[in-house]
Amino acid sequence: MTYVIPSWPRPALPVIGGGEFPVRRIYCVGRNYAAHAREMGADPDREPPFFFMKPADALVADGGVVPYPPVTNDLHHEIELVAALGSGGRDILPADALGHVFGYAVGIDLTRRDLQAVARRLGQPWDLAKGFDHSAPCGALRRASEIGHPAGGTIRLAVNGAVRQESDLGQMIWNLQEVIAHLSRSVVLCAGDLIYTGTPEGVGPVRVGDRLDGEVAGVGTLHVTIG
Repeated sequence: MTYVIPSWPRPALPVIGGGEFPVRRIYCVGRNYAAHAREMGADPDREPPFFFMKPADALVADGGVVPYPPVTNDLHHEIELVAALGSGGRDILPADALGHVFGYAVGIDLTRRDLQAVARRLGQPWDLAKGFDHSAPCGALRRASEIGHPAGGTIRLAVNGAVRQESDLGQMIWNLQEVIAHLSRSVVLCAGDLIYTGTPEGVGPVRVGDRLDGEVAGVGTLHVTIG
């Protein structure tokens, strides 16, 4: 095929043990830990899972620098377990969901919180609060065939060495099987899709020069700096 403008590189994540994982889409689950839902003023007992997206080229690799984004004075960190799909489909059953997962990584959902607050107040989409450039730092993938499917274990984020977020994967309101099943009712999931599975409580602002160190037990670590 001959393109009429220059094409761009396909976003990809490194895989521990070799190779790269091409990224198609990034889906994110909103308010999937009860304590975080409460700190955001929501009732976790009443809400079904909901989703938003980030562009695939918003990925930032482990060790990278995240430029502080424009039109915000309140950039927040949200540490998350990331699942990478090696296959997909529509109307996936929860019992079959984990069979579609290729591997896992540590991710950070960066959020322009002030823009999000305005959008929520006006009933507008969150796109520019969530899906901006460099908004999806993500570490290297570890294969599920190597580490299994983590359903529990510590998830933690520190800023300049001080722990801000710390919880357990078992505190998710909707586990990954349920997340995949719910999402696949609305879209056809495909190989190459990433799912950011939600963040625990303790989200907060970061400033230029801050170092963010994320960790998910049994999965890996992620280190980025706000530039």
